[in-house]
Amino acid sequence: MNRLSSHASGYDVIGDIHGCADMLHRLLAKLGYEEVDSVYSHSSRKVIFLGDLIDRGPDIREVVSIAKSMVEAGNAYAVLGNHEYNALIYGLLGAENLNQLRKEKLRGLLSASLDQFKHYQAEWQQALQWFKTLPIYLEFDGFRVVHACWDQSKIDQLTEVASSQCFADENFLQQSIVWATTENRIVERLLRGTDLVLPDGLTLTGRDGVVRHRFRTKFWARSPKTYDDVIFQPDRLPEPVEHQLLTAEEKNQLVCYQKDEKPLFVGHYWRQGKPRLICSNIACLDYSAVKQGKLVAYRFDDGDIGLDVSKLVWVNEGLD
Repeated sequence: MNRLSSHASGYDVIGDIHGCADMLHRLLAKLGYEEVDSVYSHSSRKVIFLGDLIDRGPDIREVVSIAKSMVEAGNAYAVLGNHEYNALIYGLLGAENLNQLRKEKLRGLLSASLDQFKHYQAEWQQALQWFKTLPIYLEFDGFRVVHACWDQSKIDQLTEVASSQCFADENFLQQSIVWATTENRIVERLLRGTDLVLPDGLTLTGRDGVVRHRFRTKFWARSPKTYDDVIFQPDRLPEPVEHQLLTAEEKNQLVCYQKDEKPLFVGHYWRQGKPRLICSNIACLDYSAVKQGKLVAYRFDDGDIGLDVSKLVWVNEGLD
């Protein structure tokens, strides 16, 4: 595992942007970053982007340009989100590697990005090549960063099956789309998190209109007993199973990030309301920016030991 030492007085970890460039400009300004020659920088701090820069929002090209220029200038880090991973699959693997159902699903998820880059194909290809270089996770001396879930067993496996922690390894990308391979399980866990299958063939229809057979689960629940104890998503469970007891098999599928592990930052989960910590050492910074929510950052200073809710900073959709 590559562990990074601090070379800045602090880091500003920013959650899922999804093409909301206006909010990103305002948040960077609020955090004290200045734009010079189209690149944002800070005299003593660096940004860490949590992934999901693309899709859904109105200014995807601009968001990619801001993040990419900051990373390339050494003013920021970025980890891969599941939406950038989708773009790599759709854009680089070729039609022969994907069945029609998966191609159509990916095309739908990527529709805003594909549309906004439609007349800028060279720029889109540059973005894809950049996505290939983004690590799936980062570990610093004092904290960790991953898009959806830190599972140490999967991170250990990543070092065994891939030559790097990004998709510059072409074979890793190819194998990651093959269901149930080690590579596929690594990507699903770290970029999409943990989930459970709804029992008895039940489904739920999310607020996005998608019908799902699974529900997202916490990866920090300690001694959970029921579905209520582990669900972690905006959509409620079907009433018949809201309070259903977890089976032994379901408990074995869960992951638990321990209280004594390093502070961890994730995005991915479409939180709402006033930003807060989800437990003493985990902060989720995805607050539905593209859905009339907030774009949230956490200011982690060199030497910090734990997390403090007062270090959450955000801007609202529209004018603050």
